[in-house]
Amino acid sequence: MVRWRAGTVAGLRRRWAGAVELDVELDGGGTMRALAYPGLVGDPEPGDRVLLNAGALLMGLGTGGYALVVALPDRLPPDPAQVLDTRDAGHLVKARYTPLQPILLGVDEEASPHHAVLADADDLAGLPVVTADLHSALPAILAGIRADAPHARVVYLLTDGGALPAWFSRTLAGLRDELAGTISVGQAFGGDLEASTLHSGLLAARHVLGADVAVVAQGPGNLGTGTRWGFSGVAVGEAVNAVAALGGRPVGSLRISAADPRPRHRGVSHHSLTAYGRVALARAELVVPDGLEPALAADVDAALAPLAGRHTVVRVDTTGLDAALRRSPVTLSTMGRGLDADHAYFLAAAAAGRHAARLASVMSGAER
Repeated sequence: MVRWRAGTVAGLRRRWAGAVELDVELDGGGTMRALAYPGLVGDPEPGDRVLLNAGALLMGLGTGGYALVVALPDRLPPDPAQVLDTRDAGHLVKARYTPLQPILLGVDEEASPHHAVLADADDLAGLPVVTADLHSALPAILAGIRADAPHARVVYLLTDGGALPAWFSRTLAGLRDELAGTISVGQAFGGDLEASTLHSGLLAARHVLGADVAVVAQGPGNLGTGTRWGFSGVAVGEAVNAVAALGGRPVGSLRISAADPRPRHRGVSHHSLTAYGRVALARAELVVPDGLEPALAADVDAALAPLAGRHTVVRVDTTGLDAALRRSPVTLSTMGRGLDADHAYFLAAAAAGRHAARLASVMSGAER
């Protein structure tokens, strides 16, 4: 349940798109680092009273390094300028029936300027879509795409398995100039466009934002329980099914590691094996990077052998990908490990990006 705290804003720290970090002096003594989403609660200033949800911070959860500002009770933000009592400004409710549910204009609903485009849209026309388990794969996938297709239009679809607000992700804020847009789908929100489902979000990526390549991954805050089925990344398999149902081309980014201390995540993570091996009912192209250390390569081959009948395993040359990863405009980090500490993880994601870029190039050439 919620662990409430109250206090006063002592000072502001960093700010990025959609979020502001602050220090709060707590009633009763002590301080807490907190995060506010101005789009939900208003823009805090020193001296403001704040109500906090401190549960994740007090538990020390991996991406829960903040208390979250629930309200500025003495200085409520004004109503949005376009709020109406009709559906003309949108009626897509996300984080539904929570105290901070936002009401947004969905790209696919009747009041959207894009409704006419999406009303009959039903086909991705072969759009390559990279599916990934962790949010940390996004910049590495993008580095792989940019290595071969520096001008490709890349759209990111934020699913709701991890953080719901796109604003939480400093990675995403740092990649804004690299992306043609972000679409938040399902219960996630805060993207450049909002979609009610992954399916409509994929169609918007293709037909509204003109994507050459799309990337589907949850926000930061992956949930895992150490069981076969109890992890939020299981939705990767459902993403493969959605892409295939719409006539796209699913490209599976594998979670590969030689550095993770947990046996279930070394080689090919059990998350990838379950999502692609059990949940995905449609065929995907699972990308394996060349140049892995021999023992790791052997483990990866052995793990993927049972999946070869239902998916296509594609080996991708990795020449130049290390340099591309090192040029990333944002810091690469997964589970607290950087590029050199878990090189295989990032290399695998970049290889998936490279493969998708090459598919997009072939598709573009065919269209010409």
